Amino acid sequence: MGSLHVSAQRETCVTSSLCVYRLPQVFDQDEEGRVVVLDDSPPDSLRDELRRAWRGCPTRSIQVEGLTSEGSDTTP
Repeated sequence: MGSLHVSAQRETCVTSSLCVYRLPQVFDQDEEGRVVVLDDSPPDSLRDELRRAWRGCPTRSIQVEGLTSEGSDTTP
């Protein structure tokens, strides 16, 4: 499995907080409630949880290099 790299589009975030609830060690929110990436290179052990957070983002504001939605991981 390859390494993971997480980024987020704060401009499209609608403050649903789902990513924060799923992975508080990777995501947080600023004073406006928009997503903040705390760890842009999380450990591989968080891969499944990161996939759920990525899929669950209602605005697709989270991007993850090294992860696919199908479960066979490659860089998109």
